[in-house]
Amino acid sequence: MHKLTQILKQRVDTTNAAPVVTPIYQNSAFEAHSPFFYTRKNNPNVEELEQVFCALEECAHSVCCSTGMAAISNTLLLLKPGAHLVINQLIYGCSYVLFERFCEQYQIQLTVLDLSSPDGISAMPEDVSMVLFETPTNPFVRSIDIAAVAQRAKACNPACLVVVDNTWATPLFQQPLLHGADLALYSATKYFSGHSDVMGGVLTTNDEALAQKLREARFYHGAIMDPNSAWLLRRSMQTFHIRMRAHGQATTQIRDWLKLQSGVEEVFYPNIDGHQLTGYATLLFFTLDARLSERYDDFVAALQLFDTGTGMACVTSMVARPYTGSHASMNEQQKQQMGLNRQLVRLSIGLEEVQDLIADLRQAFDQIGAHD
Repeated sequence: MHKLTQILKQRVDTTNAAPVVTPIYQNSAFEAHSPFFYTRKNNPNVEELEQVFCALEECAHSVCCSTGMAAISNTLLLLKPGAHLVINQLIYGCSYVLFERFCEQYQIQLTVLDLSSPDGISAMPEDVSMVLFETPTNPFVRSIDIAAVAQRAKACNPACLVVVDNTWATPLFQQPLLHGADLALYSATKYFSGHSDVMGGVLTTNDEALAQKLREARFYHGAIMDPNSAWLLRRSMQTFHIRMRAHGQATTQIRDWLKLQSGVEEVFYPNIDGHQLTGYATLLFFTLDARLSERYDDFVAALQLFDTGTGMACVTSMVARPYTGSHASMNEQQKQQMGLNRQLVRLSIGLEEVQDLIADLRQAFDQIGAHD
């Protein structure tokens, strides 16, 4: 055999390698007899990660996508022209824009309701095809009663799909499928990754037919998570519980400290009812005193331990202004309708020593005259 042919065909026999951690299957193709066939369809790293999420969510099916927005897009592909999509008023800005554009392009009716209130839930249209919402909400971390929404939606249309974006609560603290949701979705880029170094999206369900539709959409649209990202996320999940415990303890301490500051009008933290939501970590919202809101840039510049990058729920703390950050893609009217203004500040609490974070916040407040 020619040496060039040998180079092309040379492979190491890994049958007895027995690694304690699954290696990265950084390949596009598999042998014809392989159950994976082609990485755009499935990959060992992706499948292992999906098994992890099934165990965490206590569900039958998990579908990993390239990003959180890809997971949402995959979900929207379940709708047909003439359908009726209901979303919550408080929602991530890019999701809102995606819903508007998707519905306009595919002749789908879009209704925006305040699902955090009984009146908003009761206003559910009779022809609703899908209801999709985040809880806790983005911003203001208000809680939405998943069971109440599901009951109302199914009463209107038994075939209606109830979809919950559970990114902020995570399945560690909230399991939407146990409260009547048909589908839960996640941006794995946030808490699951935890290190701001990988992107991904996850969909979970107990409905086999629904899972099959989502897998087919992922295959034909090329939206599967890549092997390296799946491997990194699998590694991150090894420390997920530990990280969330530490994040939660620090978040509670900083929340209590912020409530005592004269430069803070209001601190937003979700209602942990012990039934639907059993815990919470990382994200805090607060409104700067009106007289200080124009000094937001000075406040951020004074902070030494809070990064300003596009991210959250990771090991490093971050600060952002939702008005010009997470909801920048929305117009002024849309922001006003959800009560979003320039006074609102978002903190993502990392794993630094909490007293160091509090000291950093204190000196930043001092520099903008919050304690004068």
